[in-house]
Amino acid sequence: MITQFIETLPEGKSHPDFTRKPIALTIQEGKFAFFKAIVTGDPKPDVTWSRNNGDVSDTSRYQTKYDPNSNEHTFEMPNVMPDQADTYKCFATNEFGQAMVTVLLNVIEVGYKKDRVQQQPAEIRPKAEQPEKKEGEVDDKFWELLLSAEKKDYEKICAEYGITDFRWMLKKLNEMKKEREEEQAEFVKNLSNLKPIQVHADGSASFELDMDLLDPSSSIYLYKDGVMVPYTKELGDKMKHSLKQVGRKYIFSVRDLMPDDAGLYQVDVEDVNMFSTEFKIPMVDFLVKIQEVKAKEREDAVFECVLSNPFSKILWFGKNLPLEQGDKYDIEVSEDKLIHRLVVKDCMIVDKGIYSACAGIKSCNAWLVVEGKKYIYFKMNLTKYVDSAVCFERPPSILVPLKVHTPPKGYQVYMTCAVRGCPTPSVKWYLNDVCINSDKNYYITNSQGVCSMYIMRVRPADSGEYKVVAVNALGKAECSTKVIVKGELRDKRWCLFDVSVNILFI
Repeated sequence: MITQFIETLPEGKSHPDFTRKPIALTIQEGKFAFFKAIVTGDPKPDVTWSRNNGDVSDTSRYQTKYDPNSNEHTFEMPNVMPDQADTYKCFATNEFGQAMVTVLLNVIEVGYKKDRVQQQPAEIRPKAEQPEKKEGEVDDKFWELLLSAEKKDYEKICAEYGITDFRWMLKKLNEMKKEREEEQAEFVKNLSNLKPIQVHADGSASFELDMDLLDPSSSIYLYKDGVMVPYTKELGDKMKHSLKQVGRKYIFSVRDLMPDDAGLYQVDVEDVNMFSTEFKIPMVDFLVKIQEVKAKEREDAVFECVLSNPFSKILWFGKNLPLEQGDKYDIEVSEDKLIHRLVVKDCMIVDKGIYSACAGIKSCNAWLVVEGKKYIYFKMNLTKYVDSAVCFERPPSILVPLKVHTPPKGYQVYMTCAVRGCPTPSVKWYLNDVCINSDKNYYITNSQGVCSMYIMRVRPADSGEYKVVAVNALGKAECSTKVIVKGELRDKRWCLFDVSVNILFI
């Protein structure tokens, strides 16, 4: 509420206003609670705080601060207690007017009882305590996750919670879904597009859902592990949790991810659950991070990283957009799940930028630099030779043959040869007369007649005769060599080091 003291303001002067309002807070007893506000006005307003039922003069319980760098006014309660739960007011006053906002503080008592919770107003009530799980009973979290999951994820969730009786599970789930849908119908017309929580390249995570509220003024609550958490709807706000609404789409975000952000997140409308999603943070880090890659136009670029623990799949981003396996990108994982690789195929100038790898809440990024090729254009007038037997077609030929390699076990091998021909010949690689072009243990490229084959870690099974065969309509050419894998890898740590360094050189 804004009150202007005079009818006409002098030129250049203004009454107070809030550019950032304090946000309602639900917090556990004994924690550090605070409200923040940013105000404008000329002359600069004075900011004061009060509460409806009590005073805030006790400096051991209430402290006001001002940061001139951020222009933030803060009202702090270092060790919040249940009797401080109240409606608070913030006043900004100058000689031309006064602005006032109200904000609610809810304090969750440690060891609260169910009957006491039910006596609280609905808008500040935390989730009721769950009864202790008896031996043999299924964890309530299991059903919450199933109610919001897609059918393709049922098997994975059942395996995680040790459920083997699928017929019983589906029967009970259908009963619970019918009951939940009836409860939801009191507040929403439609609920769809439930997307579980996902990590992004900027170190945040989000989940989303589409819903049409019957009453747009219905209260929406966010819970983590059964405890209500505050969130902001203000753009650019630095609170931990936020909600962005676009039409009927609701996107909840968690920024500055930390290990204690793991847990079960739930969205309720009034006192009915709409969506549940579990955020798990694996204990993994990067032993070798991805490094800057330089590639020429129309060549492939390879990013590679090594993890501290096996991880079946990491997330790859290009210029903050998620990347998937397809015609443009190859996403590969070593057999031991430690080495992960992204191949950007047929690089163009538009592909340059920052690429990121994310494993759990850990991430690393590096630049892809694409160098454009220089072309020389010339014209030939062949009109007077039209009757001559001029022909540019030629059968394949090997300009540079393959060389013999004798790598130790566990090291990498990189073989190349040069082929020419017109029309451009198709090239296939063989190991002991078996074609390996589609074998994911071998990374094969063909750029402007330079044919390359890369083995990340050679095994005894990789020993043998390798052959390159180039074929076009006019003929065939081939060359071959031997690879002999020797000995044992010296030390696992040195192997990781060698892989990362040699890839940069390639």
